[in-house]
Amino acid sequence: MIITNIETVPGKQIVEHYGLVQGSTIRAKHLGTDLGASLKNLVGGELKGYTDLLQESRREALARAQAQATELGANAVINIRFATSSVAQGASEILCYGTAVRVE
Repeated sequence: MIITNIETVPGKQIVEHYGLVQGSTIRAKHLGTDLGASLKNLVGGELKGYTDLLQESRREALARAQAQATELGANAVINIRFATSSVAQGASEILCYGTAVRVE
């Protein structure tokens, strides 16, 4: 499966358009991560626990969008985008969306 954030696949021609595909996941913060982040706020630096949580969430959302594209018969997803929103206190949604196509 070709995944790209541009509107075409260089060297390939889009021969079939299947439409929008999306995948999402909602994740809550872990108490231990919150405590570590609070301490890190005092001294500064990367909040590694949150970085790891968001990376894992993006991978899962992308995998779900890719699975949806595969079910439709696509071999590529173009114009991939990610969005994040807060859905509750301490919980965020990661959404991945793009256009499923078949290229040759």
